[in-house]
Amino acid sequence: MKRTKVALVYDFDETLSTTYMQDYFLIPELGMTPEEFWKEANAWSARNGVDQVTGSMFYFKHIAENKGLKLTRDNLACCGEFIVFFKGVESWFKRITDYGKYLDLDVEHYIISSGYEEIIEGCSIRKYFKDVYGCAFAFDENGIPVWPARVVNYSAKVQYLSKINKGLGKFDDKAVNEYTPDDKRRIPYTRIIYFGDGQTDIPSMKMVKDRGGTSIAVYKPHSSAKEKAIKLLKDNRVNFALAADYREDREIDCVVKTILNKIATERDLEILKKREDKKKQDN
Repeated sequence: MKRTKVALVYDFDETLSTTYMQDYFLIPELGMTPEEFWKEANAWSARNGVDQVTGSMFYFKHIAENKGLKLTRDNLACCGEFIVFFKGVESWFKRITDYGKYLDLDVEHYIISSGYEEIIEGCSIRKYFKDVYGCAFAFDENGIPVWPARVVNYSAKVQYLSKINKGLGKFDDKAVNEYTPDDKRRIPYTRIIYFGDGQTDIPSMKMVKDRGGTSIAVYKPHSSAKEKAIKLLKDNRVNFALAADYREDREIDCVVKTILNKIATERDLEILKKREDKKKQDN
């Protein structure tokens, strides 16, 4: 019998990494501080009526061109090597996957992020994800970004969640809006755990929670971000508000393992129920 599939879906910036992925290396390479860059990029977006995520992609390209720097795919991937993760992140994925196997669960890990796929491709944890859905650039024949190929904002995150739920490919945009019976969906929402920290995660966290899955608002330990996560809990948008400490036996580790135990138990009970139902039909 095939293992029961479970999806753990993560935002990236300030959920797994300690700050925005561009802040570690890319922005300093442009000769700016993160505070300077994001202030200018967001101001440009506001002046021009541009979505902030799209605007920041343009602004990276704009500043790089002005300074004579090349944002090639390889250069962006190198930025991923400098990312700093919260404690326990780099051992988390294998540990949770192995725990799932112990329960006869097939745990799959996904990223849905407003960060850049090109940077994530170069980070140490990329190998653990079944797929990554992030902002991405279109590159010209010289390998220079010319246009946003994909922009992931709060509404796009919901769309990619639906693709995971239905078992669709990243670029299967037509079928995502077609009706699919619940019993034909690859991973039901009841077996999805969503991890996020910010405003762009709220629609996804609320949807997963409302459809019987689990949403976890994470926050940087010992920071004021805890208040924001607690508010999401009070507003009934998430199931848990937990410190982003992914080490074994810490709170988030215990909570996720308990959820996996619950999923496995519910599956086992369903198998027993079907056996009893068959007895009724046979006698």
